[in-house]
Amino acid sequence: MDLGLKGKSAIVCAASKGLGRACATALAREGVSVVMTARNAATLEQAAAEIRAATGAKVTPVAGDITTEAGRAAALAACPAPDILVNNAGGPPPGDFLGFDHDDWIRALESNMLTPLALIRAVLDGMCARRFGRIVNITSAAVKSPIATLGLSNGARAGLTGAVAGLARQVAKHNVTINNLLPGPFLTDRLRANSAEAAAKAGRSVDDMIAERAKSSPAGRVGDPAEFGEACAFLCAASSGFIVGQNLLLDGGAFNATMA
Repeated sequence: MDLGLKGKSAIVCAASKGLGRACATALAREGVSVVMTARNAATLEQAAAEIRAATGAKVTPVAGDITTEAGRAAALAACPAPDILVNNAGGPPPGDFLGFDHDDWIRALESNMLTPLALIRAVLDGMCARRFGRIVNITSAAVKSPIATLGLSNGARAGLTGAVAGLARQVAKHNVTINNLLPGPFLTDRLRANSAEAAAKAGRSVDDMIAERAKSSPAGRVGDPAEFGEACAFLCAASSGFIVGQNLLLDGGAFNATMA
C-alpha cells in the first residue's frame, strides 16, 4: 500500500532506538526524509546509518536534548518545515506518589507534555498554510488504564492528551491531523530494563519475566516495535486525513473494554 508520503519530511523524536526508531524506519521506507533526534550521538548516528542503508531515504541525525530549547531549535533548523512530527520521549521513572516531589513533576511535564506542545506550536502554522500535516504523539497505554507506580507518566501524558484533543479539531479543516499512539508492552530496551529489575528481585531470568508478561496479553506475546512503526506511518498517510484526535491503543488486547 502506497501511503502517499514520498517526498515528505519528518522530525521523529527519541528515534535512536525502540519505538521512535521503528517509526523513523517505517516513514523512511515510505520515501520520507527523516530528521532523527536523540541524546546519545553515537547511538543516533549508528541508527541513522542503518536506516539509510536499509531504505535509501535521506536520514539526518540531530543529537541533543529535545526537552531543551536548544535541542528543539537544532531539530527545527535541520527540518524547518516538516510535514510530519512524531513526538516521543522516555517515560518518567516509576515510584510511589508520596515520594514524588515538585521537581519530579516538573521534569515529567517538561519531557512528556510541554516539549511535545512546544514542537507542535513551532510547526503547526506552516502545516496549516501548506494544507498538509501529520502529528503523532507517542504516549502510553497508561493514558487509558493508569498504572499505579507510573503516576508521573499517567499525569503528564494524560495532560498532553487533553491539551491536543481540542486543538486536533481546530486544525483538521487544514488537512492537519493530530493523533496519539498508546503503546502497551513492546520488546524495547525499556521493557528489557524493567524486566531485568523485576528478575533481579524475583531471582529469575529476564527471559522468564518477559515471557510472563507475554502470557498476560490476549495476544500471547509482547509487541514488535516494527508493528508500532507501521501504525505510526499509517496515521501519517495522505489518506488518513479523516482520522482526527484519536488515541490508538496498541496493547495486544490487554485493555478490556467493549469500546476502547
